[in-house]
Amino acid sequence: MPKVLITGGAGFIGSHLAERLLNRGDSVVVIDNLSTGRLENIEHLRENQLFEFIKGDICDAKLMRKLVKDCDSVYHLAAAVGVRLIAEDPVHTIETNIGGTEVVLDVVNEFKRKIIIASTSEIYGKSEKVPFGEDDDIVLGCTQMSRWAYACSKAVDEFLGLAFYRQFGLEVIIARFFNTIGPRQSGQCGMVVPRFVKAALNGHPIEIYGTGKQSRCFCYVGDVVDAVLGLMASEKAVGQVFNIGTQEEVTIEQLADKVIELTGSEGSKRFIDYKTAYGMEIEDMQRRMPSIEKIKRTIGWEPKVRLEETLKLIIESMK
Repeated sequence: MPKVLITGGAGFIGSHLAERLLNRGDSVVVIDNLSTGRLENIEHLRENQLFEFIKGDICDAKLMRKLVKDCDSVYHLAAAVGVRLIAEDPVHTIETNIGGTEVVLDVVNEFKRKIIIASTSEIYGKSEKVPFGEDDDIVLGCTQMSRWAYACSKAVDEFLGLAFYRQFGLEVIIARFFNTIGPRQSGQCGMVVPRFVKAALNGHPIEIYGTGKQSRCFCYVGDVVDAVLGLMASEKAVGQVFNIGTQEEVTIEQLADKVIELTGSEGSKRFIDYKTAYGMEIEDMQRRMPSIEKIKRTIGWEPKVRLEETLKLIIESMK
């Protein structure tokens, strides 16, 4: 029976991944310090004898050594995420994302376990090339804009992971997630879809940051889990970087309109500038769409669930 370790497994994506692994019969260990993860995400899993939850920090090398030694593979999802958290606590963002990944990779390399490292579409920064390809240049803003600390920290994670692959032959795969959504996602760190749905269900105005003309591609978490599992099972994926997302593009204002329509809300829309929303100036990107040709070629993956269907699932779960 395979035994799997998920760092950050009480988080939104991690909890869905843990659930899927358990359903196929794997033994799953989750470590999470619950800084952004939530016990309620995994409460329904804790009765399963194949599931174990450890409240702990990935920076604890002694603990990580014990956990990794007993596991066959590692999904490293633990990170400081969300624009609001990044703006409010940039030191935590940098220390967790870089320091934590360094500890995880050192220990995983010691025991030679296969690892997927979760990265982000933030990596592409201010690039205006659409769609984004895995080999495209990174265009980040100046260091005085704390938003770019997250993108930079995850870029260092990618460099470090690929360095372990090249220098030590460690089986490393990088997965760049693009705007993943679904049930269990929290709006507390600024995630737009649960924030919009909560407002609409409560009959409150939906607050749109910026002009609302900026566009994103929102991918269902179940499809993302399919991609991650497919990459972990693939030998061809080792030492490679992959975008995971959908190409179904929508502006943020269109997203708000769709949420209002699907919830039957009588609420309105309210536009707020970034400085008011975050207490500081935040640079935003007008478009963010992935190229998914590489992952299609490698494991045959492409998203199946469309945005409207995903929004209906989220709305139902939040009622």
